[in-house]
Amino acid sequence: MDKIKVIVVDDSALMRKIVSDIINSNNDMEVINTSRNGEDLFKKLSREKPDVITLDVEMPKMDGITTLKKMKEEKYNIPVIMLSSISKRGTALTMECLENGAFDFIPKPSGAISLDIEKVGEELKSKIKLAYSKNIYKEKSTSLKKDRKLQKENVASVSEKNKKINAVVIGASTGGPKALYKVVTQLPADIGVPVFIVQHMPVGFTKAFAERLDSNSKIKVKEASEGDNVEKNVVYIAPGGFHMEVGADKKIHLNTEPPIWGVRPAVDKLFVSASMIYGKYLLSVVLTGMGKDGAQGTAVIKENGGVTISEDKSTCTIYGMPKAAYETGKVDEVLPINEIASIIVKNTKEARG
Repeated sequence: MDKIKVIVVDDSALMRKIVSDIINSNNDMEVINTSRNGEDLFKKLSREKPDVITLDVEMPKMDGITTLKKMKEEKYNIPVIMLSSISKRGTALTMECLENGAFDFIPKPSGAISLDIEKVGEELKSKIKLAYSKNIYKEKSTSLKKDRKLQKENVASVSEKNKKINAVVIGASTGGPKALYKVVTQLPADIGVPVFIVQHMPVGFTKAFAERLDSNSKIKVKEASEGDNVEKNVVYIAPGGFHMEVGADKKIHLNTEPPIWGVRPAVDKLFVSASMIYGKYLLSVVLTGMGKDGAQGTAVIKENGGVTISEDKSTCTIYGMPKAAYETGKVDEVLPINEIASIIVKNTKEARG
């Protein structure tokens, strides 16, 4: 098997070396070149053909966002992984990069002797492999119509349920920020129910994510806090590093119990706790992501009489979590991302009076 070819883009020579060393330590990938900024990258792309690009968010001459926009304009179909500093500006810009086509992001290693260098390194290598495999899949994928026909056999239509919904829970991972942006920004301000979201995201990034959603949505969006009273017409984003559960006291509770499926917050924690409170009046959605988080929670919600949805393979960045949910046999309907908001709105109509 040929190695995955990567170009590393960062204005810091030290960071280029750190990231390059991480990538080159894996036998399946190699850094074929480095660039100081986006402008320098495009010169390299005239003669290099990388499979994946790692891109710094903040750079002189041409920053990450401008680079992504130009890549789209010039039709470079190369997956990009952003490396972002954990700062208010850095996290806000990262969210914008994801909206402009970046495959995913990781927090930037803080230095050569950083205690988190090993963890960041493993995450980076994993996401490079995912980005590469996703790009290969795109070339072989079937049509949306065919995928939906295959997946919707023996699946009941949510529109046929016509039941009262008192709350919505959504789970997502890789590709989730972009998918959630499409869903949440289409929700009305008076949806009539609370919406709870778990997006697998590192500590320090969920607040900026919630703020960006809030500024672009009709409905109120906030990063959840311990003890928040659950209110209608509010979207609650689980903070990075904390499991989020809905309590019997109709308050949000956060905890640092061990990760589930290697993640915290975990979708299953939210789904199961919400199902215990809302029972058959709960609607769940599992969006794009790697792994199986959300499948167990989907099964519990269905067994308690709730309504369950998973995203269609053809619109997923990674068809892992929705696939695991679907394979439980407990999913009511499989939908492409552009249809999910309208189904949520349709099923919460009674809550709006």
